[in-house]
Amino acid sequence: MKALIQRVSSASVSVDGECCASISRGFLVFLGVTHGDTEAVAEKLAEKIRKLRIFEDENGKTNLSIEDVAGELLVVSQFTLYADCRGGNRPGFENAAKGDHAERMYEYFLSCCKSRFRSVGHGIFGADMKVSLVNDGPFTIMLETD
Repeated sequence: MKALIQRVSSASVSVDGECCASISRGFLVFLGVTHGDTEAVAEKLAEKIRKLRIFEDENGKTNLSIEDVAGELLVVSQFTLYADCRGGNRPGFENAAKGDHAERMYEYFLSCCKSRFRSVGHGIFGADMKVSLVNDGPFTIMLETD
């Protein structure tokens, strides 16, 4: 499982011109799922995100977690995180999980987040989504599970 995390001042996701979810200060998480991902992997990743300290404290040090700043979470599925461009210019997606498994893991990851974070918004799995964000920093981190 991969999570591309962006610290944001605000973010939203829309489908067919309708806003599905929006957040203010917090994390925008793009989630990619691969073949061997399990519920344990999803739980580990959600917990890592909860503990991630990338908000600034009173001294300007990145020392605060999303909980410390009462931040919100917006999760968007993104199989393209598993793109492989080593063989040419057109990406291959063999490492991305197939639809059923990917959707099940995405939904499970959302349930893990909802039990850990005060506010969780999300996109619609498999939909053509439009994501808007104000990246705070900018600050972007890629987390991968072992």
